[in-house]
Amino acid sequence: MSFWKKLFGGGGDVTAPTAQSEPVHYMGYVITATPFAEGGQHQTCGVITREIDGEIKSHRFIRADRFPSLDDATQTTIRKAKQVIDEQGDRIFG
Repeated sequence: MSFWKKLFGGGGDVTAPTAQSEPVHYMGYVITATPFAEGGQHQTCGVITREIDGEIKSHRFIRADRFPSLDDATQTTIRKAKQVIDEQGDRIFG
């Protein structure tokens, strides 16, 4: 299937998680790694959530990084999420 079909929804749910990690708590945020299988590898993907003023906010992110190992993809997802939180804070929900 072509990149464009995947990008614009021509192939169903391309980003169904291969696995979901245990939530990681970091500076008041909750990070959940949700890497998915793509091209025989695992692509970096995750969700960052936080409760703000009684409302749960979430930000899903996908990165181009791919790994043969699910564990490597999970670890990289958590590291990238921490980096996003450090750089952007609550602006990721805006």
